[in-house]
Amino acid sequence: GLYEKKGFPKEAQEEFIEFAAIATVGDVMDLQDENRIVVKEGLRRMKNTKNYGLRALIRVNHLEEAELTGYHIGFVLGPCINASGRLSTAKKALNLLLCKDEKKAQELAEELKALNDSRKEMTEKGVEQAVEQIESTSLKEDKVLVVYLPDCHESIAGIIAGRIKERYYRPVFVLTRGEDGVKGSGRSIESYPMFEEMSKCRALFTKFGGHKLAAGVSMKEENVERFRRVINELADLTEEDLQEKVSIDMQLPLPYVTEDLVQELELLEPFGKGNGKPLFAEKNLKVIQPRIIGKNQNVLKFQVEDRNGCRMDAVYFGDVDTCLEYMKYKQEMAFTYYPSINEYMGRRTLQITVV
Repeated sequence: GLYEKKGFPKEAQEEFIEFAAIATVGDVMDLQDENRIVVKEGLRRMKNTKNYGLRALIRVNHLEEAELTGYHIGFVLGPCINASGRLSTAKKALNLLLCKDEKKAQELAEELKALNDSRKEMTEKGVEQAVEQIESTSLKEDKVLVVYLPDCHESIAGIIAGRIKERYYRPVFVLTRGEDGVKGSGRSIESYPMFEEMSKCRALFTKFGGHKLAAGVSMKEENVERFRRVINELADLTEEDLQEKVSIDMQLPLPYVTEDLVQELELLEPFGKGNGKPLFAEKNLKVIQPRIIGKNQNVLKFQVEDRNGCRMDAVYFGDVDTCLEYMKYKQEMAFTYYPSINEYMGRRTLQITVV
């Protein structure tokens, strides 16, 4: 709108579409209306971007051949851009995107990827420490988890809180030791309006802010244990509130999974907040030959067979060890899934990706 008002040529606006797409997905905006169109168009252009920095970032993450989707912005490229602001200075990411020299862009992109890899390692370590603290203390009886990790980098507290929330499906605060007292981030579940609950014990904080599902907080170190006690006393969460609910679009029997269906569902992309990937379910499925594969041993591959003998390949990317253990004792299982096509050595096969 501003560009039109100022009479700039249309091409001058269009070069920003791919960055608007990154911002929209990276900031978890609803992928509806104009937002969805901006992201769809931005992803299409990113494939052949003229921006040296973005091209280098795509290259260092080995995505040159990939069909770029919202997932790649949200979980690969976006976190690299974000890592510079979390662990160093956001100017590094800005310099990358403003870079006009291919060699320099490559160096900057590698530096950002290294920063993000280090952020991932720090996050994994923080998650492990948090789980150990919860499992080995009375914390695991709490309905609201308050985990104090003094040596954790404050900029990743929110990411760790999100991971712990997914694991235990409870509201979580991860606190770290800052320069002037304790700082932390909270992540919540649907049935717990976090900011509202925090407002009931605001006297314990030096600063706090947030909304229903996430919050930031600062307090004196001596208030940490008191905060844990009070926030739990105030919580009136029932067992049902702490049971994760999964919404499916429909029950879809295996014979309905066809290549045509997969292609039709692709028309609804890009998927993300406000435009979730369609999620289907089927029950009474027999699991055949489950095995863990992949370079990092993080993929569970198996076949499923329905009661009419219809078979299909399946993959699962979650907690593969626990799932494999569970499968040993089950004659039949129910899965939520989405259909996909596996391309390997020029062969295309239908499969379901289990969620």
